[in-house]
Amino acid sequence: MSTLTTRRTDMPDLPGRVLSRPELEGLVDTLAARPELWSGLVAFDTGGRHFVSLFRDEHVDVWLLCWNVVDDTGWHDHDLSAGAVAVVRGAVRETKPRLSGEPVTAVVAAGSGFSFDPEHIHRMTGAVDASLSIHAYSPPLWRMGQYSFGQDGALLRRSLSYADELRPVDPTS
Repeated sequence: MSTLTTRRTDMPDLPGRVLSRPELEGLVDTLAARPELWSGLVAFDTGGRHFVSLFRDEHVDVWLLCWNVVDDTGWHDHDLSAGAVAVVRGAVRETKPRLSGEPVTAVVAAGSGFSFDPEHIHRMTGAVDASLSIHAYSPPLWRMGQYSFGQDGALLRRSLSYADELRPVDPTS
């Protein structure tokens, strides 16, 4: 079971417009350094990946995600939104697909992060139990694409609401 809660926290000053990738990186780094804004929302005993909306307006969307090694988003994109991730505890695994060859995987440890443009497709899993990451998206998430493979090997995309939990569509994806 996952949790979706919208909370407005004491956010840093935001420019009132869609943020660039460097601005998203700065935002998640700033929030990562301010655990008093989110530490009370951490949970790992929910029966599934726990995620909490920290802030949402017409320009940016910020989430706290709690990871264990069994947590897996499956292959997905963020539709029209660019994003940034800061790992604040433990480590997460980001895997990017390749049409010709094996996917490329990176383990991102606490104190590190990454960002991406809207066309980015990836899969995230917990690399270490009890890991935490902060994610920011701009413009805010409304839809995401969830990917799987058809029986004929074709790549399939299913559109999901931002509030739906990402998980693998099938065990072979």
